[in-house]
Amino acid sequence: MEAVVEMRVGVVGCAGRMGRMLVRELVDREDCVLAGGTERPESPAIGRDIGELAGTGFLDLKVGDDPALLFADCEAVLDFTSPEATAAHAGLAAQGVVAHIIGTTGLGKAEDEAIKRAARHTAIVRAANMSLGINVLLALTEQVARTLGDDYDIEILEMHHRDKVDAPSGTALALGQAAAEGRGVALDKVARNSREGHIGARRRGDIGFAALRGGDVVGDHTVIFAGDGERIELTHLCASRQLFARGAVRAALWSRGKPPGLYGMRDVLGLG
Repeated sequence: MEAVVEMRVGVVGCAGRMGRMLVRELVDREDCVLAGGTERPESPAIGRDIGELAGTGFLDLKVGDDPALLFADCEAVLDFTSPEATAAHAGLAAQGVVAHIIGTTGLGKAEDEAIKRAARHTAIVRAANMSLGINVLLALTEQVARTLGDDYDIEILEMHHRDKVDAPSGTALALGQAAAEGRGVALDKVARNSREGHIGARRRGDIGFAALRGGDVVGDHTVIFAGDGERIELTHLCASRQLFARGAVRAALWSRGKPPGLYGMRDVLGLG
């Protein structure tokens, strides 16, 4: 039986909360190996052992400050950092033909374009949420929206921990996009991100968003289809960020040997 060749995977932002989870997931796997990790040059984590930071024990791998060196030594890099950093990392992935697994949210138009340019040269997997359950929810949301049409009002409710800086969440926006695609409309034409004051009746066909923040909630999302006389609610509750880490590593392994292109978790999971 042919031995499995371990995939060399790096982590940018390895000292952050999500970065440490990615490190732990990689260390626990037998089909890939942690190649290294980086942090911002001013981070106090620079020079420290990555394993000790993540709580896995000494790995004899120090946190670096140069992502270019990390990309040069990896087959894939996991990225849950900031929009600006992710755009720069995409350029490095393109230069080295390294798979780039992006879980960063809050990406703007400029960052989005940078990622699309990079995807012409290497495989990039980008997802607002990498959990298996959320990606099933995305597929269901599109299907239900297509089936019900605009006779049913769509509202998307999300709640996250008090420290989350962007709203609506990237996952909520992805759910809105899935609903819009199911209806065959452009999300930016029908999205309603907030309501306050005397705003009049709800416009037919709108997709509404509501964001709650508090406590240590990892991520709760509900898509509501409200019709006359009935309501359908699709809900996903996330109790651990390790789900995201598990999905990101699965995406990295899936990307091996894939041609250049921009992929999503629905590709990774075979959801179409």
